[in-house]
Amino acid sequence: MLINLFKTVKAAVTTTEAAKFYGLEVSRTGMTRCPFHEDHTPSLKLDERYYCFGCQETGDVIDFTAKLFGISKSDAARKLAGDFDITPDKATSQTTVSPKPWNTERFCLNVLREYLRLLQSWKLYYAPTSPDDEMDDRFVEACQMLTSVTYLSDTLTDADLALRKLVVEILLKDGMIYDLQTYVERKTKEDAPFDNETSSCA
Repeated sequence: MLINLFKTVKAAVTTTEAAKFYGLEVSRTGMTRCPFHEDHTPSLKLDERYYCFGCQETGDVIDFTAKLFGISKSDAARKLAGDFDITPDKATSQTTVSPKPWNTERFCLNVLREYLRLLQSWKLYYAPTSPDDEMDDRFVEACQMLTSVTYLSDTLTDADLALRKLVVEILLKDGMIYDLQTYVERKTKEDAPFDNETSSCA
């Protein structure tokens, strides 16, 4: 039964589709920053399978999902089947991916992950260097928001459909997620010169 699930999932979902669904930004050429090592420039090639030119990680969509979430291959196969509405008892040739509201959920997850990246960088780069230093507003925001934003992101990644729908409804209420997207984009641009400066010093 599990072997059939593996075959069905691999026939239905590519690593490219899984990566996009789980929030990675993938270029038109199928490249993205590798989530398995500190990757400053896209080095992970996605297609039916994946291969990283930086850390040499490779495998199929189940390997990718298992490593991405730190779970077993069997759990990864079940997660993919659930997230992509794949029915494991259907023959591989008949496998179809049912329509579901991925776009909104994926959009919310992507915005949250971009905000998380911003908060993590703020907590690292704007931390006070001594007890006498005045705390930067960005460091304070990072300390206040990281836990709740991480929880929301994890919920949209791992929770069941009912809870994910509830989170999406909350984020969409009064345009909250769109305001957050605008805020993150603006703050990211404001920090761009600082990011370039730190990259050149590395």
